[in-house]
Amino acid sequence: MSLHGIQDFSVRRIAAACGVSCAAPYKHFEDKNDFIAEIVKHVSTVWESRIPGITARHPGDVAAQLTEVSAAYVQFLVENSHFRSIIMLKDPAFDSQYANLRHRLSSTSRALVEKYCEQVGMREEVMAFKLYIVRSLIYGAALMFDNGEMEYTPANMNLVRKAVRREFDLP
Repeated sequence: MSLHGIQDFSVRRIAAACGVSCAAPYKHFEDKNDFIAEIVKHVSTVWESRIPGITARHPGDVAAQLTEVSAAYVQFLVENSHFRSIIMLKDPAFDSQYANLRHRLSSTSRALVEKYCEQVGMREEVMAFKLYIVRSLIYGAALMFDNGEMEYTPANMNLVRKAVRREFDLP
């Protein structure tokens, strides 16, 4: 997808690259968006399979769960750069049809932010701001690691953890 971009994505081109007829993918997928939706589902499944292990290491500590899930998602984005083009997909035709599918990727961090804010009595508008900050930290850190602005090291991953955790120490 990165070679041609999402706007120029072609199921026929994928079929040719796989050495199958151009009609073969259409036996499994209705159209380009259906094909991409299956990829998004796969990425979501891979990510979601990691979450229970992360949260289980911090039973009852929502702030620690949120911190570690956020750091793990940064790691997931950095170490699976081939997934990022799908995760960052911006296509109005796809989004109008599959918006909920893309939101699935961020549902865990959203749920943890909401749970934490409810536990400590933060107002809804503060909760929305906290969610914005956490999501910005995740995507910003992944981008900084990816473009070399910040070295991808355990020490710098700890900075990500510290930044997420600090956000929830603030009112």
